[in-house]
Amino acid sequence: MLKGLFTALVCGFAITGQIHAQEVLVARAEIPNPSPRVAPSTKARGSESETATETKSASTTLTVEQMRMAGVLAAERQKKQILAEQTRSMGGSGLQDAKFTTLAARQKTETGVEQASGHDQETNRDALKVITKEKTAKETQTAVHYSYKTPGGKNQSVPIITQYYPKQIVYPFGRVDKHIDSRLMRAATIAEERAHAHSRSMCWHYVKEALLASGVIDSRPKSELAKNAAQDLVSNYGFKKLSVSDPFAAPVGSVLVYGANHAAGHVELRTQGGFVSDFFSKTPSPRPLLGVYAKL
Repeated sequence: MLKGLFTALVCGFAITGQIHAQEVLVARAEIPNPSPRVAPSTKARGSESETATETKSASTTLTVEQMRMAGVLAAERQKKQILAEQTRSMGGSGLQDAKFTTLAARQKTETGVEQASGHDQETNRDALKVITKEKTAKETQTAVHYSYKTPGGKNQSVPIITQYYPKQIVYPFGRVDKHIDSRLMRAATIAEERAHAHSRSMCWHYVKEALLASGVIDSRPKSELAKNAAQDLVSNYGFKKLSVSDPFAAPVGSVLVYGANHAAGHVELRTQGGFVSDFFSKTPSPRPLLGVYAKL
């Protein structure tokens, strides 16, 4: 009995071992041998790791150089971008700056031209002043004497003086007084027609002739000195002294008598444009005025 059980157990273990062996064989048959595959994969992985290491090292080396080049290129690109941005930002203002610069240059040029022209004008003014002064000095200098013969045959000479007046001197015209005898104005016209350019020391003589020619007096006055003409005209010919102390205010045709201490004096007739005796003058005599006389 026990022998039978033991035999049965041994057979059971044998069968179980065969079954297990068959399962192992079947598993080995189905599963490929891992050892030969693992080795190549390990080798492949080793080679791949080596290649990757070499690639990584090579790529690391190239990356440094590339980084340097990339840095240079980046710097250039940054410069270009900065220049482009400056150009864009200065697009409108650049034109304005250019215009402003152009205007400033023009203003400088114009200022230089104005300064040059101003300097030239000042130079011309100075030159004109010098020329004017020289001309005035020459004109105010006494020139040669003008020589002539008197009716009596005497040789006389007068200095010729030319003087420059910056402003034109205008003398007042003689006024016409309707209260005085109109023949006196005729006498003034006759004396002006007969007058000479210069005095011949015959003033009272020429005034006598003019009064006689106009008909204001009917006889020749007998006084010889000009300063005595007033007394002669008032006493013998009906003349009256006018209330006039300014020779320019004397009416046309009136007789002006001047005194002198040690000379004969002077007599002249007032005309519309001046004073006349034996010569014509736009200004009255510088002698002291004794009075203005007229026949009413």
